[in-house]
Amino acid sequence: MTTYTILIILSGLVIFSYLFDLVASKTKVPSVLLLLLLGIGLRFLVDYLQIHTFNFLSILPMLGTVGLILIVFEGSLELKYDQHKNKVIRTALLSALSILLGSIAVITAIIYQITHQDLYTCMANAIPFSVISSAIAIPSAAALGNKDREFVIYESSFSDILGVIIFNFAITNHGFSTSAVIGLGLSTFLIVLLSAIACVVLLYIMGRLVHHIKFFLIIAILILVYAIGQSYHLSSLVLILSTGLFLNNADTIQNAWFRSIFLYKNLSADLSQLYQLSAESAFILRTFFFVIFGFTMNLNELNNQNVLANGFFILLAIYLIRLVFLKVFKKESLSPILYIAPRGLISILLYLHLPESLKIPEVGTPFLFLVVLGSSIIMTLGITLSKRNAVVQ
Repeated sequence: MTTYTILIILSGLVIFSYLFDLVASKTKVPSVLLLLLLGIGLRFLVDYLQIHTFNFLSILPMLGTVGLILIVFEGSLELKYDQHKNKVIRTALLSALSILLGSIAVITAIIYQITHQDLYTCMANAIPFSVISSAIAIPSAAALGNKDREFVIYESSFSDILGVIIFNFAITNHGFSTSAVIGLGLSTFLIVLLSAIACVVLLYIMGRLVHHIKFFLIIAILILVYAIGQSYHLSSLVLILSTGLFLNNADTIQNAWFRSIFLYKNLSADLSQLYQLSAESAFILRTFFFVIFGFTMNLNELNNQNVLANGFFILLAIYLIRLVFLKVFKKESLSPILYIAPRGLISILLYLHLPESLKIPEVGTPFLFLVVLGSSIIMTLGITLSKRNAVVQ
């Protein structure tokens, strides 16, 4: 395959992804679903033409990690804080935590019934299926009202963060002990402290940089700090979310010393450019991630009644648990929020980061693909039906 052929393929994928986004805005079909189908179609084409390819799974974790960072950062840069939003944030946090823990408990029980492995192994495998994907939820919420959109951004971001915290805790501790809890508390304190320092330092750097290229530097620093934190099993998504929120709300801080040192004339324009760069970079990475994930799937493995039945039970559990807890925490209408619980990028990343000793053959990538695909289809149908009902009313 020549250099020009590769460039044609990469450019074509980006163009298709852009067209899928336009289709998604009109039809409410998530572009991610179309990207997965595109990847599957390319796999059939490559197999038919007998073209040799390399193992794309080797680059999937890197693409997904950077994409997740940029998507969460982009979402947080949209959020403007005021005291009236405390209720939305509190509700989103409690909802995300309760639904996550409830989903882990029920899905652990389902996996135990399927595999009869020990409960610890079943729980480690259940976590990736229990986390809402902000990479799919945030773009899908773009057409919702402000209140619902903010709830989705906060809830899916909190779900990602809490899911990573619980996942890191599960794979580094084989039991629930005092030392494990102390370790969790210490790691949480460290990431909060690191987040506070990073927020202030990045804002200071933005105000002092005079070079015409500075936003990729800011993003590179964020990725660097995230990677260092993750290397020590710290939940670095906290840093990404808090940095975006801090930068977008720094102008509301009234302290005179802070304003004189950290705020500068072009802050608003710089934040607008940083958001644009993050959004476009996230778009590119999301495109390649989901196309490659679809490409690496072997659909023949889905031709299994047990996989289909068990995937159905997982999906049923996800939405029943979500319905129960949303009724408790969200007093307003549950539609279309109820249906926005997609599994996607974060689920795939967590599964790929499971130690080999904890992976269960019966709960493999076909099983994960089925849940990702099913939750995206349910979200599409749910949003579409909710819009139609709103029009009728």
